[in-house]
Amino acid sequence: MSVVPLAPKSGEAAGPSNGQAPMGTLELRVAVRGQRSVATHQYHEGALRVLRPHYLDDSGQVCFVVVNPGGAYLGADLFLLDVEVGEGADLLLTTQSATKIYRTPGSFAEQRMTLRLGEGARLELMPDQLIAYREASYRQNTHIILRPSSSLVMAEVITPGWSPDGASFRYEELRLRNEIVVETGDGGHLLALDNLLIRPPAGDVTGLGFMEGFSHLGSLVVVDARVDQALADELHALTKHNNAHTGVSLTRTVAGTTGLVLRSLSNSTEELNRLLGACTTLLRKRWHGQAPLNLRKY
Repeated sequence: MSVVPLAPKSGEAAGPSNGQAPMGTLELRVAVRGQRSVATHQYHEGALRVLRPHYLDDSGQVCFVVVNPGGAYLGADLFLLDVEVGEGADLLLTTQSATKIYRTPGSFAEQRMTLRLGEGARLELMPDQLIAYREASYRQNTHIILRPSSSLVMAEVITPGWSPDGASFRYEELRLRNEIVVETGDGGHLLALDNLLIRPPAGDVTGLGFMEGFSHLGSLVVVDARVDQALADELHALTKHNNAHTGVSLTRTVAGTTGLVLRSLSNSTEELNRLLGACTTLLRKRWHGQAPLNLRKY
């Protein structure tokens, strides 16, 4: 069985340049054994864990839940996650609860994640919402390496946390970066570089051309050889039944695979979860014959 080779632990993925130890580290490798996907390697240190694997149906897809026992990200915290899905393996990765970013005086909190997908591998990344509270600064860097036959579905909801005056956008900065690379026989090819920067103190982020009067942001990233304009149109039409403002765009095509990025604005986490859930339900049923996700954790 061949898998995408591990990237060297250097540069950003190696940890902070000042030598400070990460607050939490998690490594997970998944491969096919018999008719199911199973973990072949697990490692954790500090404030990150995964719960025991479980299977939501008989498809063989394994589900892991990431846990942060500390409950939140604070100033100067660094979390490192390294996940590999081997050839033909199928992983659903979610979180136990929302990712909460509290006040970060002195330095931002940061999460760095590396995802690798082998030939025919599938990853559904479905974390609970990211909540940024008053005076919070957060950076999230996700580096994704996949093959032309891999399948990736990644959803995320960003919400402002409670503040004493009841106003939204009291956080300092949210900076999220997704870099998606397709590995072929002649090396890696950049498929998409997706940057999101929300910095409320620098200006009004609620107006036209930015948040359009909304407070919550939902994102869906899909990379698969079956992505095309017809699918983009269908997903966009599906979102019109929700009380949200939504746009869909396609990346370029590399070695026969294409990326799709959906952005949606709303004033409700529940509304965005319903919208993204409708999109992922369509993909799960059409591509894999699976039922809608039921990830109720409380």
